[in-house]
Amino acid sequence: MDNKRVRIVDIAEELGLSTATVSNVIHGKTKKISDETVHRVQELLEQRQYIPSMAGILLAQNNSRIIGVVVNNHEKYESHVLEDTFISSALNELSAEIEKAGYFMMVKTATEVKEIARFASMWNMEGLVILGFCEQDYKKLRDTMRIPFVVYDAYLEKPERLCNMVLDNYNGGYQMGAYFKRMGHHKVLCISDNDDRMDKERFLGFQAAMAEDEADFLMIPMEKEERRRFYRRKLKQLTSYSAIFAVSDYYAIELMQFLQEQGFKVPKDISIAGFDDVPLCEMVCPTMTTVRQDKRKRAQLAITMLERLKEDGNAGTTITLPVTLVERRSVMEK
Repeated sequence: MDNKRVRIVDIAEELGLSTATVSNVIHGKTKKISDETVHRVQELLEQRQYIPSMAGILLAQNNSRIIGVVVNNHEKYESHVLEDTFISSALNELSAEIEKAGYFMMVKTATEVKEIARFASMWNMEGLVILGFCEQDYKKLRDTMRIPFVVYDAYLEKPERLCNMVLDNYNGGYQMGAYFKRMGHHKVLCISDNDDRMDKERFLGFQAAMAEDEADFLMIPMEKEERRRFYRRKLKQLTSYSAIFAVSDYYAIELMQFLQEQGFKVPKDISIAGFDDVPLCEMVCPTMTTVRQDKRKRAQLAITMLERLKEDGNAGTTITLPVTLVERRSVMEK
C-alpha cells in the first residue's frame, strides 16, 4: 500500500470496521469504542504511517490547543513586519514557550482589529497574544470576544479580562541616561518616530538621568528612504552631540550604519545606543550598547497568564517587566 495515499477507508477495510469507527479513534472520540478496537486501529495507523489532517482533528475537538499570535502590520514596517528584528525575536521566544506548553502557534499580521476576532473564531483558538495595537482596539476585542488574550506594550487604565505586559520603559531610559553621564557625555540626543506612550517614557527617563546636562529629543520619519534623507539634512545637528540614544535597536543600528557611510567613526566620533537587545546587536561592528528586555521571560509569562485567564475570565492585570543595561562597544568614555 502506498503510504502517501493511505485513507481512512483503507484502514477501515483492512480491519473490517466502519469508516466512522476509524474516524472517531483518530479524533479521540473513543468512549463508545472498546479498548481492543482502539488499540487495533491505532496500531494499524502507525504501521501504515497514516498522517491525519490536524486541522480536522483540532476543529472536531472542543480543545483546539491553538494559540494565535497577531502582529499589527503598521505602515512603518512597510509590509515587512515579520522581518523586524524585535518582532522576529519575540515570535521566536513565543514559539518555543507555546510548544513547550503543549500548544500550537498560528501567526497572523493584521491592520484592523476586526481581523483578529475573525481569525480567532475561525480556528477555535484557546488564546491570543497580540502585539502593536492601541487601547481602543483592545477594548473592542475585550467587548466582542470571550477568548483570553495577552497584549504586549498596551496602555490600559483598566486591563479587564486581559493581561497587559509592559516594560519598565522609564527605568530603561533612565539607566541609559545615567550610563551616558557616567561615560562623560553631557550633550546627548534621543531619537524616535513618535513622542507618545512607550517612547515618551524612555525619553523622560533618559532626560531625568541626564539632569542638568543637555538631553534633546528629535523625531524621525517612519519611512526608511525618507528617514535617510532626513539624516542627510540633519547631519550637522546629529553630529553635534557626543552620544545618541535610539529608542529601538533597529533605529540605532540604522543610524550607526548611516554615520559610518558618511565617514564618521562609532564610537570614536560619536557614541550610539539602542533599546531591546535584539540578536543583531552582537553581530554589528561595533557591537551595540542597549537596554535588554527578557523576551523569553515575557513569553513564559504570556502563556502562564493565558492559562490563568482561561480559569478566570474576569481576571485582568498589568505586569511590568524589568529591563537591564547591556554595555558593549558602541559607546566610549569621553
